[in-house]
Amino acid sequence: KEKTELTAEQLVRVGEIESRVAEIKSMDFSEMSKAEKNSVKTELKEMNKEARALNNGVYLSVGAIIVILLIVILLT
Repeated sequence: KEKTELTAEQLVRVGEIESRVAEIKSMDFSEMSKAEKNSVKTELKEMNKEARALNNGVYLSVGAIIVILLIVILLT
């Protein structure tokens, strides 16, 4: 797989994401309410999606691959 170069803006955003993840890792979750934990979890998921999108990658789940294969088999 060929590596792509990131622009300066993308590098800055990756740095922001890394610093936020480090900040979240240092948090004490035992004192948080369930709603706060869920908001942190969704924030991490969104940052993960954004980081993957910056790498210009296309990700397919196993279920999506199975569905595509079934459609191809049924159409042939």
